[in-house]
Amino acid sequence: MKFKKILLPLAAGALTLSLAACGDEDKAAKEEAPKQETAAKDTKEESAKAPTEKEAAADAKKMQAKLDEQQVDKSETVAVVNEEELTGDQYNQALMSIQGQMQQMGQDPTSKEAAEQIKTQTLDSLVNQTLVRQKAAEAKLTATEEEVNKEYATYEEQFGGEEGMAKALEAQKMDIETLKEQIADSIVFGKYQDKVAPAKEVTDKQIQEYYDQAVAQAKEAKQEIPPLEEAKVEIKGILEQEQQQEIFAAHVEKLKADAKIELKI
Repeated sequence: MKFKKILLPLAAGALTLSLAACGDEDKAAKEEAPKQETAAKDTKEESAKAPTEKEAAADAKKMQAKLDEQQVDKSETVAVVNEEELTGDQYNQALMSIQGQMQQMGQDPTSKEAAEQIKTQTLDSLVNQTLVRQKAAEAKLTATEEEVNKEYATYEEQFGGEEGMAKALEAQKMDIETLKEQIADSIVFGKYQDKVAPAKEVTDKQIQEYYDQAVAQAKEAKQEIPPLEEAKVEIKGILEQEQQQEIFAAHVEKLKADAKIELKI
């Protein structure tokens, strides 16, 4: 059993996460297809209920059309942060990331209520990312070409090489240059977070409490969990990350309070 790590929702590399999620969804869909075919053969009733490939493609097309309706004109100014204008193109990229995250959690991002929620989250995320990027630039934090290429290589490997990567990028309507820019932002973001919100020391008591909770949850779900000694290092990392995120979230809120922010949509 792997312990779940909590990712900071304000990460400048959120788009790279959505790209990876897209790959996971494709993989899951391919793995699910044979299961549906096998189940369909069991009974005529199940076969009748199973959507055909054509129907599934039509449904996916309708869903994408609804998602696209939430986008704005690429050249439109959606917000101004400390005199820096944020464009519709930036907004749409962040929007697709959040839409993808909602779909992964089994939620419908196309309802009226969800659309309003997504708009608020997208603007908030975009503003937060911009504030962090501005402060990181002031601190002269950068991502080297070597660091970016190394991270990009992990994505390419994940998608089975250059061809698989190209398909994933096409699915997300993104090119290599844009992805590498997002990767660079993510690296700088991490460096800035480490600078302003270093992780605090985690005590053995905190590790034990976390482990006890995990054991209780695993028992309820009838799952096995490794001994504490085997899980200790991983739990320590999770707790350090949680503490760091809490400190960093407070830091970002302070940046927002001190910033001049104007939302245009």
